Amino acid sequence: MLQTIKSVDGRPEYVLLPMAVYKALHESIEREVMKLESQSKDDYVAFDPAEYIENPIALARLQSHVRQIELAELLGVSQAYISKVENQEIVSPKLLARVRSVLERRSRAKY
Repeated sequence: MLQTIKSVDGRPEYVLLPMAVYKALHESIEREVMKLESQSKDDYVAFDPAEYIENPIALARLQSHVRQIELAELLGVSQAYISKVENQEIVSPKLLARVRSVLERRSRAKY
């Protein structure tokens, strides 16, 4: 027999159940967890931001693990400007070259 405990507003919130039912459910859950853990990592597809991000500046920034505010500081502009540029469909080659240059310098300086 199951017993439901309701919250102050009357919605079911908890269930009391016999230990035998709990143990049966617990064992079943543990088996499912073990199955998931034993699955090969080959089942997972690596996330490639290039498949989802069209703006080359946003992509370069993310691939460099740089936040917008950090890129803004490197370029001497505001974070709002970086956000605006990353939301544009077309980016000038000159700006893209400048961004890539500062990201490369940052990367070299970091290591």
